[in-house]
Amino acid sequence: MRCRHDSPVCRLLQSGGLKRVKVTFVLILSVFAAANSGWARLGDSSDKIEDSYGAVMQRRLRNDGTVTVVYKKDRYLYFVTFANDRSILETYSHVKGTDLSEREIARFLKANAAGGTWRADNIGTARRFKRSDGHAEATYAPVNGRPTLTVRELHSDHRGDQ
Repeated sequence: MRCRHDSPVCRLLQSGGLKRVKVTFVLILSVFAAANSGWARLGDSSDKIEDSYGAVMQRRLRNDGTVTVVYKKDRYLYFVTFANDRSILETYSHVKGTDLSEREIARFLKANAAGGTWRADNIGTARRFKRSDGHAEATYAPVNGRPTLTVRELHSDHRGDQ
């Protein structure tokens, strides 16, 4: 097929524009990948969580075979429960014990959306959220006196894979 010099596609190819489009596309993908890699989420491995959440402050093996780990990164404390090397519960709170902002709550919920959406399901004084796929729920309430967002898998049988 012969290129007509007056077609927009031909002008794009001749001007090197296609190379610029490819470079721009790769840059955009890189930015999204980098932005996404900073957030761990339910179901991620312990390696991914450690890379995302930073310094381990405490690690405990529980009687049921799960492992709980407390991480500290920047101004947050992350408490994560692992079963079969997969995160099944995560909590997020400020190191200083202050409330999370609406924006922070939304950001943590979005990181754990798994392609779905969260809807408020408030009952009583605790704020509750349900994920649209029915596989996770979240609550924002005090835990040990600290305002905490807790996100957990529902219907997780962590003993089935052993």
